[in-house]
Amino acid sequence: MPDRPGLRPTPDRVRETLFNWLGQSLDGLACLDLFAGSGALGFEAASRGAARVVLVEQDRAAFEALKKTRDTIGTRKVELVLDDAFAYLKRSKDRFDVVFLDPPFRQNALPAVFRQLKLEPGARVYVESGEPFAAGESWRELRRARAGQVSYQLLEWRGDDQGGLPGNV
Repeated sequence: MPDRPGLRPTPDRVRETLFNWLGQSLDGLACLDLFAGSGALGFEAASRGAARVVLVEQDRAAFEALKKTRDTIGTRKVELVLDDAFAYLKRSKDRFDVVFLDPPFRQNALPAVFRQLKLEPGARVYVESGEPFAAGESWRELRRARAGQVSYQLLEWRGDDQGGLPGNV
């Protein structure tokens, strides 16, 4: 990967923990790596059987490196999108089973991203940030850990909350 400001590839130890949390197989799932950077999480998902992986990256140099990696690996499961994450979310109608979110920490982008995500019921979202993220009542935290200055969590979408009403009303 090119040396880019704010690019922090997920450390191997954290990536191993995440995929242990998700389970070794992602067979048939649709995955989104929204702030792809190095693409390590998305490419790992593809190697574990995901049916479709979309990597969204806005930095041209990082995007070109992602293309080289995809071409070297030779996978057709990985779709690359050169775009701003928010523009992609606004335009896309796709729903995902697993989403990887590792935006630049200083952007404070997570609240806005969570409002725009389109997910399948029971979808899981991995979040990397400086501090633990409180996603809200429609989410259940499955796991949380810390590695150095990075907090990482696995959250599960509990589905549409029926306009804020509790239970299955």
